[in-house]
Amino acid sequence: MLGITQGITEFAPVSSSGHLILVPWFFGWSILKDPILNKTFDVALHVGTLIGALLYFRNDVVRYLAAWIRSIRGRRMATVDERLAWVLVIGTIPGAVAGAAFSNLIETRLGQPWLIASMLVVFGVVLVAVDRMVAARSSRSVAMAGDGATVMVDGVARGRTIEDVGIRDGVIVGVAQAVALQPGVSRSGVTITAARAVGLEREPAARFSFLLSLPIIAGAGVFKGAELVREGMPPGMAGPFLWGMISAAVSGFLVIWFLLSYLRRHDFMIFLWYRVAVAAIVFAVILAGVRPASGL
Repeated sequence: MLGITQGITEFAPVSSSGHLILVPWFFGWSILKDPILNKTFDVALHVGTLIGALLYFRNDVVRYLAAWIRSIRGRRMATVDERLAWVLVIGTIPGAVAGAAFSNLIETRLGQPWLIASMLVVFGVVLVAVDRMVAARSSRSVAMAGDGATVMVDGVARGRTIEDVGIRDGVIVGVAQAVALQPGVSRSGVTITAARAVGLEREPAARFSFLLSLPIIAGAGVFKGAELVREGMPPGMAGPFLWGMISAAVSGFLVIWFLLSYLRRHDFMIFLWYRVAVAAIVFAVILAGVRPASGL
């Protein structure tokens, strides 16, 4: 169940870190109170999600990795692929630095269910508001010189695609990714919001967000995996670890495939309604005294 939760919510703009706290909290599972067990599943789910995403984006990963190596060897940034490779590298830095600096604070202070529920609503509203503002601007088909938000194609103003992304865009989306360390914000949600804000259309914004997530997911898996190796896996957890990893990989792959297709024709309103519904359930459960607001 946690594997499927991770795979679906890592890429859907609804916060995987928030759901991985809320699901055990809602059902009263002891994983929240056991640091070793929690870390074991963190590693399994991050590795599984990474495998699913790498399978889907395998061609893109090979393409941009080759371009990055080419750029380093030639000491230049001569092609679109080389520029995009550097954008992805630079965009990863803010989130990696923030994660390393504040990981302990995030784990101990920022995972309260009431706070997660609040962030679900706030950043869901921001996602839809930014998306609608950009859509309204694009619908007017006004391409203002130097605005960076529209591109002229056959005399018509079009939203930007991933090939139009530059270093400045990578920094903006990368800083947004660092904000998502707060559970409930949603890494994919806030990076898609930032990508939309700099003018990318919905599907390219999601694609760029997913590609940018790969180094962060891999880094989190390696970091927590090293800790798990030092501390040792709890006895009897090999089977659950494997199934959690497999379910995260399969569900992650399917969600990426679905979302990239869905966003070519639809907006993000369904995700806002979902986030509001989850937040309402969380506050109802807390007010009814079924579960504590702290999650402990």
